[in-house]
Amino acid sequence: MYPIRTKELIAPLVYRMRVEAPKIARKRKAGQFVVLRVNETGERFPLTIADSDPEAGTITIVFQTVGKSTRMLADLNVGDGILDVVGPLGRPTHIEKFGHVVCIGGGVGIAPVYPIVCAMKAAGNRVTAIVSARSKDLLILEDEMRAHSDELKVATDDGSYGHKGFPTEILQHMISAGEKIDLVVAVGPVPLMKAVCKTTKPSGLPTVVSLNPIMVDGTGMCGGCRVSVGGETKFVCVDGPEFDGHAVDFDLLTKRLATYKDMERQAMGDHACKLEPDLASTEGEK
Repeated sequence: MYPIRTKELIAPLVYRMRVEAPKIARKRKAGQFVVLRVNETGERFPLTIADSDPEAGTITIVFQTVGKSTRMLADLNVGDGILDVVGPLGRPTHIEKFGHVVCIGGGVGIAPVYPIVCAMKAAGNRVTAIVSARSKDLLILEDEMRAHSDELKVATDDGSYGHKGFPTEILQHMISAGEKIDLVVAVGPVPLMKAVCKTTKPSGLPTVVSLNPIMVDGTGMCGGCRVSVGGETKFVCVDGPEFDGHAVDFDLLTKRLATYKDMERQAMGDHACKLEPDLASTEGEK
């Protein structure tokens, strides 16, 4: 069992937990994830490691209650234990001094982009972070992102905070203004990552996206997380989770994410998330 040390609600339906997992805390790197199983009857699902404290032996996970498994996880409290936490899994983010790196996080995707921001900044890059949410009350980790970025830009769909509109509009303005950008990293709902890649492709701006499709074992054996990248089949759990965004077949990814939608609704029953229409395009449980 992996004890829960802290738990807090940081936005509607979004929780941050610190979980005791000393070996994972010592080894994890930016971009990696864990696969969890809440109890013996629960399914296995992936969550990115948002942060870690090697001295305390804890990792931090941030998740939104969009399905039965995340609802079960949210029902646990400090002192309770998670049955299985396997990791760190996946290939770490490639970190080096690129120059100017723009990191874009949408919705709960802000959590997995946060450790990348920290690592890129520590490597000597100039980091501009663009974070977005449907409204101000749904925006997460703003203070943390600001503390590790040279500049933070915010977009909300309803204009309740920051730029009214999409983060791609901010990115497009930077590109159109001739601002030198060496790398873009985007994490969030599939439509957001697809839109970011559409924005950067005309100028050939290198763009990395972090994918989180349906995943079971996390070792490349089940094939559930397969995606098409550059016309080749890749397994996100072992080949990713990060790929060249311009090579990802986002349309196929979207179709695969909807495979078990009806069964997910049945599993949730009367507890179906009221935000479901807006979450239908999010990446699995990330």
